[in-house]
Amino acid sequence: MSREKVLSLLLEQGDSYVSGEAMSQTLGISRAAVWKAIEALRQEGYVVQSAPKRGYRLEQSPDRVREGELTGPLAGCYVGRRLLCLDTVDSTNTEAKRQALAGAEEGLVVISEEQTGGRGRLGRTFQSPKGVGLYLTALLRPKLRPEEVVDFTAWVAVAVCDGIEAACGVRPRIKWTNDIILNGKKLCGILTEMGLESESNALEYLIPGIGINVNHRPEDFGEEIRSMATSLAQELGHPVRRSQVAVCLVQALDRMYRSFPENKEAYLAKYRADCITPGNQVQLITPVSREEAFALEIDDQFRLVVEYPDGRRAALSAGEVSVRGMYGYV
Repeated sequence: MSREKVLSLLLEQGDSYVSGEAMSQTLGISRAAVWKAIEALRQEGYVVQSAPKRGYRLEQSPDRVREGELTGPLAGCYVGRRLLCLDTVDSTNTEAKRQALAGAEEGLVVISEEQTGGRGRLGRTFQSPKGVGLYLTALLRPKLRPEEVVDFTAWVAVAVCDGIEAACGVRPRIKWTNDIILNGKKLCGILTEMGLESESNALEYLIPGIGINVNHRPEDFGEEIRSMATSLAQELGHPVRRSQVAVCLVQALDRMYRSFPENKEAYLAKYRADCITPGNQVQLITPVSREEAFALEIDDQFRLVVEYPDGRRAALSAGEVSVRGMYGYV
């Protein structure tokens, strides 16, 4: 853990040097422990310059999403006040559930370099190759009834768009209800799950999981999704630092959670502005049927209002149906 604290301190200094003695006093560890942490970071690919009587300066960092990279920028955030950064995990959502059942407080954010069993809605898999994506789940415990959080994924979608825009200068769009789209291809998926107390049916925890394709190359996607998936690096034309995306995303989630559910009008307006599904012919897929309809609008409950060929209209909730585009991914 001392290497994460040393890394965080080096990052805070920017281009300035910090002495081993100063780090020792600030962190409450020995100078020998500081030196060991510096050497361990160098072994991991961090370029740390040292100069007599001046100390250490971080000159170059590998693309890693780890506690030492995030703690400084996230100071003061409620969501992200505790971080669990893993090398590999079955699913960040599953790990967040384990943490919730073990009594972890809300605000925990679980991040992994890789998921071996990433999941999407309706039992779908989410491909999560190592070292190229951002796979993140927040553990929340809002004091609300289950029916009061049914539109939470829509709020998360807006926060994801906010975070990506802050990190990369480009704002993606939303395919109702939980897919984030950039230039007509899927960039990110969101899976929100909740836990209920068995006797009272009260909301015990709420865990939004987010998977963003950051530095994926076309060959990092399976053949079955390659034509419909993209990454930030592909669309921007250059690699993107995942830790910066993680910081901006968690900050956006923190702002959103502080606003939920009181600031509904603002998030509903942003969701409507970002959502590309209205105005398109769509397929509505359930476990037992597949129907065509025309998507009209997003109503005040974040539901998708559609019109069927016979003129009937319906307001659909996210849990009822999966929406596919008739032409192209949207």
